[in-house]
Amino acid sequence: MFPNVWNCHPRFMNRTVLVENNDIEGAFNLLNRLMDSEGMLKVIRRTQYYQKPYMQRKQASIEATTAIFNEDLNRKMKFLMRKNRVDAFPGQITT
Repeated sequence: MFPNVWNCHPRFMNRTVLVENNDIEGAFNLLNRLMDSEGMLKVIRRTQYYQKPYMQRKQASIEATTAIFNEDLNRKMKFLMRKNRVDAFPGQITT
């Protein structure tokens, strides 16, 4: 490597993964994990082949529906995980 490798690339524009001890597999796995966490692999897979417009609309609808479902589920789980509620089991008739 050469000195100041981080100054040669604009930050947050390019991804540089350093290979240590000729461990190419580990560096490649790290790069794949970084790209997956940023959503790059999803974009690459989606744009690899042509999608007809009706399939694009269907995919967008599925993603929107999933996002709404997950948001609602997270809101419900956050409510249930709260402590010190007045009624610990809302909606349940206790005897």
